[in-house]
Amino acid sequence: QLQFVESGGGLVQSGGSLRLSCAAAGFTLDYFAIGWFRQAPGKEREGVSCISGSEEITYYADSVKGRFTIARDVASNSVYLQMNSLKPEDTAVYYCAARSIMFRQCTLSQYDYDYWGQGTQVTVSS
Repeated sequence: QLQFVESGGGLVQSGGSLRLSCAAAGFTLDYFAIGWFRQAPGKEREGVSCISGSEEITYYADSVKGRFTIARDVASNSVYLQMNSLKPEDTAVYYCAARSIMFRQCTLSQYDYDYWGQGTQVTVSS
């Protein structure tokens, strides 16, 4: 079973920045398609950003384009999500997830992912 350790969440003022990290435990993340998702209270989980395995193709939800950046940190065997210009509506629990190794392309659909982290809370105050 693949396991992740998410970190970097916290409380920040509107306009501030946070960097979330998704680190792998016991396996190499390099070839896995990784997605970041978020779930706000009373709302469905939504895809925020993802990065494909091998080709490093990235996708972003319209709501975060130009503000968030996803990338791999090979040295630390992790995928990070740099979040800038944060808004109160970005407040949510953020999860990283991986697709089966058979699927290198990433998507923003939670239903395409098989392995999930425990989540990290991000709160943006106005």
